[in-house]
Amino acid sequence: MLKLLCIGTAIALGLVLEANGLFMLISPENWYFSVPGVTTTGPFNQHFLRDIGLIFILIGAAFLVGAAQRKYRLLLWSAPTIWLSGHALFHFWEVAVGICGPSALARDFSAVTLPALIGIALTAWAIGEAKNADRKQFE
Repeated sequence: MLKLLCIGTAIALGLVLEANGLFMLISPENWYFSVPGVTTTGPFNQHFLRDIGLIFILIGAAFLVGAAQRKYRLLLWSAPTIWLSGHALFHFWEVAVGICGPSALARDFSAVTLPALIGIALTAWAIGEAKNADRKQFE
């Protein structure tokens, strides 16, 4: 049951990340003006938004392929989780140094911190799954 939950969560996260990345690539200006708080982080820059859109597409694909390929799951989930965690920590840093107010953390939680936390949980599960597979191999 836990395996199905984790795989399903990885697929859902991957699809959401893919959709966000595609939105950023296809319509960066609409993305910029429709996501709450983005306009307060600096001027519109379509090149930068498309660069980040590519990152979201790649990390979404990593979660999707990892869901399908157990052999590569730990690597494919841990790498994007590092990026997602760094992104979330950067948002906390902006609050800590006064660039944004604490309300930004609540506003950004579902789009920034939650994906990182989900990635951490999925990666932790994948670590356990890999250890169990290694144990079974030597039994």
